[in-house]
Amino acid sequence: MPKNKPNTIWIDGDSCPKAVKELVFKTSRRLSINVILVANSFHFLPQSDFIKLIVVNDGFDAADQHIVDQVEIHDIVITADIPLAAKVLKKKTIALNPRGEIYTENSIGSILSMRDLMKELRDGGLITKGSAPFGPKDIRQFADSLNRLTS
Repeated sequence: MPKNKPNTIWIDGDSCPKAVKELVFKTSRRLSINVILVANSFHFLPQSDFIKLIVVNDGFDAADQHIVDQVEIHDIVITADIPLAAKVLKKKTIALNPRGEIYTENSIGSILSMRDLMKELRDGGLITKGSAPFGPKDIRQFADSLNRLTS
C-alpha cells in the first residue's frame, strides 16, 4: 500500500459506475485529493476545487491514452480496462478496478491472459454470460480498497 497520499486520482470515466465516482468525489473532498475524470462525453460533477473533468475526442482509446500520458508516480487510476491498468502500472501508479480489485505488477499478466481467454470463449460461443451485475458488495469492496490506498 502507498506510504504517501496520492496527488491525483484518475477515473476512466465513461464506464465507471456512478456509485464509484460518488465515493471518489467524497474521498477527494474529505482528504483534499485531486480527482480528474477523463471521458469521451460530458459528465456532471460536484462543485469542488479538487474535481475536474477532461473530455477527449471520440478516437479509439483517447481517454486511456490521455490518462497514460498524464499520470504520475503514486497516482491512482480507477479503471476496469485491464490493458489500461497494465500501462499505468508500468508508470509506477496504482491501478484500482471499480469492484475494488487492486491490480499489481505481479497480478496483471495473469489477469490479461484470463481476459484474452474469456474473450476467445465468448467469441466462440462457449460462454454467453458476462460479469455479475455491479452491486452493493462491489461498492463496499471498492470503498475498502480506496480507503486503504488513501490512508
